[in-house]
Amino acid sequence: MSNLHVQQACDIAGGLSALSRLLGVKPPTVHQWLSGLRPVPVERCAAIEQATQGKVTRRDLRPDDWYLIWPELKGADHA
Repeated sequence: MSNLHVQQACDIAGGLSALSRLLGVKPPTVHQWLSGLRPVPVERCAAIEQATQGKVTRRDLRPDDWYLIWPELKGADHA
């Protein structure tokens, strides 16, 4: 199962390697997120949201638990 939001972030950043450089992680780590082997860690979600200028959000990256991690987003509009 691939993570379409991670793919979108890679596309926006200019590729998997470019996103990994922006985040300070190794490309295999991003590949694990992309392939669904590992979820995107909470501590990387805000950086991805910032790197994509909000086109990929924390909600997108953590759809099952974002409201527990970032309760302040509950009232925010989600496109």
